[in-house]
Amino acid sequence: MATTYVPCSSCGKLNRVSLEESAKKEPICGSCRSPLPLHFGVADVNGAGLSSLVAKTPSPVVADFWAPWCGPCKSFAPTFQQAALRFSGRASFVKVNTEQHPEAGSAHQVRGIPTLILFVGGKEKARLSGALPFEDFSAWLIQNLA
Repeated sequence: MATTYVPCSSCGKLNRVSLEESAKKEPICGSCRSPLPLHFGVADVNGAGLSSLVAKTPSPVVADFWAPWCGPCKSFAPTFQQAALRFSGRASFVKVNTEQHPEAGSAHQVRGIPTLILFVGGKEKARLSGALPFEDFSAWLIQNLA
């Protein structure tokens, strides 16, 4: 059973979520019972949620820094979602809206969007800027998750 990790936006607790179960019903926080922001294997997080996830999760974290006004970000969103489902169980996939959470982009020195950062063991392992086709993004993930 493929799982991912999702920080609760209400209480901050880290939740391990079954992707199969989340496809059937909206996941909720095991601590405060609030809905978790998980959609098709991708969690929406703020800066604190990303920091908590990167520091506490045993699996790699792939973060997509994006903005709603960004055309390449919008065109890359289905690719990111597809990768989240394909690589489920190997990494947690999150999106950080830099328009709503500019501090998160600043903290990770994001200069352009979309920017993808892979965190392993609490540290940045790899970074990629720009929207890629699924095959290229998958190759980047395979290379860096190995």
